[in-house]
Amino acid sequence: MDPTGHWFAVYTKSRQEKKLEQRLKEIGIEAYVPIHKVVRQWSDRKKMVEVPLIRSYCFVKIVYKQYFDVLNTPGAVRYVWFSGKPAAIPDRQIDILRVITGADVAVDCIPVHFKPGTSVRITAGPMAGIQGELIRLAGKNRVIIRIDHLDQVLIINISPMLVEEVR
Repeated sequence: MDPTGHWFAVYTKSRQEKKLEQRLKEIGIEAYVPIHKVVRQWSDRKKMVEVPLIRSYCFVKIVYKQYFDVLNTPGAVRYVWFSGKPAAIPDRQIDILRVITGADVAVDCIPVHFKPGTSVRITAGPMAGIQGELIRLAGKNRVIIRIDHLDQVLIINISPMLVEEVR
């Protein structure tokens, strides 16, 4: 590791991204959670709220001696690993995230871990709880799902962000 450190992704506890970022900054570790604004609807009002662009991730720029300081911070779960070691993230990718979240554009982060054949469940909206098999993601707002025990495929206009893997 060079003396200036490298960026790494850290998995966080659910809904702890901003809290972890703040705690890491308090102990002198450079941390970044990409935030974007979305409109949330409650039964009586709509409100613009800031939410993490990538759920359950916090990015940290550390040198080797800070490795365990991050893991020992409340809210941190583990580092994202690739090929048997924590995955270093190039500075330019963090810069790109900063540009995207700094611009006033609509952006969705869609997990790419859903592959055809994955069992999924719709998590929100009037179809919440429906389970099926993901056939493919067909664009930004279309999920094609095969519903169990039917010999039919349904094309649902729903954000892939509202689908979770069934384990």
